[in-house]
Amino acid sequence: MRDGDGDGVSTERLRMRRLTMADVDAFVELDGDPEVMRFLTGGVATPLEAIRDEQLPMLLAQYERHPGLGRWAALDRASGEFLGWFALDPSADGTEAELGYRLRRAAWGRGLATEGSRALVRYALDVVGVRRVWAQTMAVNERSRRVMEKAGLRYVRTFHLDFDDPIPGTEQGEVEYELLAADVAQDRPAALRAR
Repeated sequence: MRDGDGDGVSTERLRMRRLTMADVDAFVELDGDPEVMRFLTGGVATPLEAIRDEQLPMLLAQYERHPGLGRWAALDRASGEFLGWFALDPSADGTEAELGYRLRRAAWGRGLATEGSRALVRYALDVVGVRRVWAQTMAVNERSRRVMEKAGLRYVRTFHLDFDDPIPGTEQGEVEYELLAADVAQDRPAALRAR
């Protein structure tokens, strides 16, 4: 599951590596697709300046503060093509991680979001040692909810936030899913827990 270079996670079809400032153009293209951004911004693209000057520098700084957590560029393992990103965004103290993913439309429907998410959930709990992995999405985002469930997270709650400029579906609320390290430990056979 972990790459030999120590800063990435691999699956059968994905190689995940740390982000770099060289990823700006790929991020702009990804966030420029209205369908990719549908449940995030109502389809509005993220400006180049925001990605280059704010988002990527902030994400790169997380690597030093919380080793093992952060965001990774997701690459097709066979071709090296940029497919999107996966995240284990750390809580302030680094004991929890928020699972996230954003993939190019060409990568949808192939099970890649589930494959990458499962690998990162295992990595977060078994290697990094967080106590909780959680994720949120709009209640109407059925595809993302299925990914969370297939990655082993369980539904926790539906809640409503106030937005200055709500997008369609906001009225149905947000949902939260989680997986606790304690629950995983209880589900493992005693022989595995003793290792």
